[in-house]
Amino acid sequence: MNYHWNWRIFWEAAPDGTGTYMDTLWSGLLWTLATAGSAWIIALALGLVVGTVRTLPNKWVVRLANAYVELFRNVPLLVQMFLWYFVMPELLPQAAGDWLKALPNSAFITAVLCLGTFTSSRVAIQVTTGIEALPRGQKLAGTALGLTLPQTYRYILLPMAARVILPPLTSEFLNIVKNSSVALTIGLMELTASARAIQEFSFQVFEAFSAATIIYVVVNLCVVTLMHAIERSVVIPGFIVAGTASGGH
Repeated sequence: MNYHWNWRIFWEAAPDGTGTYMDTLWSGLLWTLATAGSAWIIALALGLVVGTVRTLPNKWVVRLANAYVELFRNVPLLVQMFLWYFVMPELLPQAAGDWLKALPNSAFITAVLCLGTFTSSRVAIQVTTGIEALPRGQKLAGTALGLTLPQTYRYILLPMAARVILPPLTSEFLNIVKNSSVALTIGLMELTASARAIQEFSFQVFEAFSAATIIYVVVNLCVVTLMHAIERSVVIPGFIVAGTASGGH
């Protein structure tokens, strides 16, 4: 049986009346970018707070932060997506749960919260690693200048650690774009779900998923290029995170 290739399928009208199949892919891409972008904001905010808390001298708040990281990092993303979508509304007060389930974009909100919290645990580890990788003299210098602990973190440790962790943060951003495809399991019509819909309507499976693959590659290359440009613009000449034997600047 020979497969009939038809790359013109993307300019044919989709049976759902929303335009062409290319419009379906474009809509899926927009939902993917909106989901990944919104979740990334949550992941950065929570990850920054939790990762910083894990380096504080208070052992009780450190334990709480570690518990947060272990909870969201060790439960599979798909399981978390189902818990957020099917279980969380049932744990809320009935009025709040009914309101959440009735929202027309409840799948989008659920996906953003799930991806945001899941990725925040990974960002937190990067933040902690970045702070701990700094030479010990950085913190001591803040103390010598008369800065409080919050001021030392704000003006010295976090700005320097941010430069250290930019490369791994790039990987996490790429992951959140790719992980957004899991949201198709709760009904969000992101890029992968759109490609699947094209395949189901037109039976052009290779064309649909080849197009989705190319779009993912292009988006990720744009992310890498942007993050590399940011990394070059914020680099501090002469700053090296050195090992314990050689010290650092």
